[in-house]
Amino acid sequence: MKNAQSTKKRSPWAWIPTLYFAQGLPYVTAMTVAVIMYKRMGISNTDIALYTSWLYLPWVIKPFWSPFVDIIKTKRWWIITMQLFIGAGLAGVAFLIPMPFFFQATLAVLWLIAFSSATHDIAADGFYMLALDTSEQSFFVGIRSTFYRLAMISGQGLLIILAGAMEKYTHDIRLAWSITFFILAGFVIFIFIYHRIILPKPIADVTTLTHSTKDILKEFGKTFSSFFRKPGIRTALAFLLLYRLGEAMLVKMASPFLLDGREIGGLGLSTEQVGIVYGTVGIIALTLGGIVGGIAASHKGLKYWIWPMALSITFPHIAYLYLSWFLPHNILLINIAIAIEQFGYGFGFTAYMLFMIYFSEGEHKTAHFAICTGFMALGMMLPGMIAGWLQDLIGYNHFFIWVMICALPTLLVIPFIKIDKEFGIKKMEKKESAR
Repeated sequence: MKNAQSTKKRSPWAWIPTLYFAQGLPYVTAMTVAVIMYKRMGISNTDIALYTSWLYLPWVIKPFWSPFVDIIKTKRWWIITMQLFIGAGLAGVAFLIPMPFFFQATLAVLWLIAFSSATHDIAADGFYMLALDTSEQSFFVGIRSTFYRLAMISGQGLLIILAGAMEKYTHDIRLAWSITFFILAGFVIFIFIYHRIILPKPIADVTTLTHSTKDILKEFGKTFSSFFRKPGIRTALAFLLLYRLGEAMLVKMASPFLLDGREIGGLGLSTEQVGIVYGTVGIIALTLGGIVGGIAASHKGLKYWIWPMALSITFPHIAYLYLSWFLPHNILLINIAIAIEQFGYGFGFTAYMLFMIYFSEGEHKTAHFAICTGFMALGMMLPGMIAGWLQDLIGYNHFFIWVMICALPTLLVIPFIKIDKEFGIKKMEKKESAR
């Protein structure tokens, strides 16, 4: 009750939307906006995929430092400090873009932004649980997801559209992107100032450094090793690393494919068009797919939907194969193809999230789920690193054929996954079926 009393003076509506919007922006900047920016500046697909995939690393190793975020300083302090670092980092990127060594310099700063963003994730999720009581947590879970998705649309959509408009206005690609990043940095700094004033101070959000570093590491070691002693760990790791194999390849080359000229197998879209097609229509379809997937899973459970969802996350990649084969000029047709692929990904990804929750059940549930998310990021990072090299080697059309072939490891691991048939079904559904 103390937690709830400490936050009653400040409505959760005043800070939850902005907090999770701020959580999504740096992630989408590092994972998608950077890819499009480097492509517009003439960096090869090989280098783009290899080096931007390294930006996943902070999310891969996030479980290793999350215990220290939990005990050193307060969650509120971490949130505000990381937002300041992210804002300063984005300004640094904007400043470095016009430089001759911009690629190496901006990558280094983006890695620091990614590290700050991953740390912000840890603190924000912990703060959410400390600042709200259980009923409020349940009520706002949809709100936080919505504003995180809105950050994705703003980053992949509105920000890219802005950069495209600035390219046309300035006739200078580097200047256009520098201005875009300065605007983004200013917005994040504004959010930092806003949260410094508005974020509540829950009574439970206190520094808990009562144990030595040695004790903390020892306890973490026990928790970490217990994860690898869970029944079915080998199959689970195979699932975590292979379920999104095709998507991990595809996502790194999607934007370059849309931007590259038709003479080399791309669709030749403008930066603004990519912001609309991939960053707005695509993300909306992805969100809708996730919503439908969640509803479906709550009625029949994960075991029932695992095969349809696995097919949904792999088979729609044929949309890109179609686009690379026929290179249509019709923008509506391109939008429909991208929307189909993204809807399938959103629907299919539901099974992945539910499996992580299912496999993490038991002692150390929170820590084990964090480890699962590390493997989730690793499953995107490793295939993504070679995607650009492979595309440069065999061309877009054959690359998308390869992406389709990557569905095989995903589908081959499914029969070996053991899932309780009741898992994921809503309690009300269970009661009705028992009558």
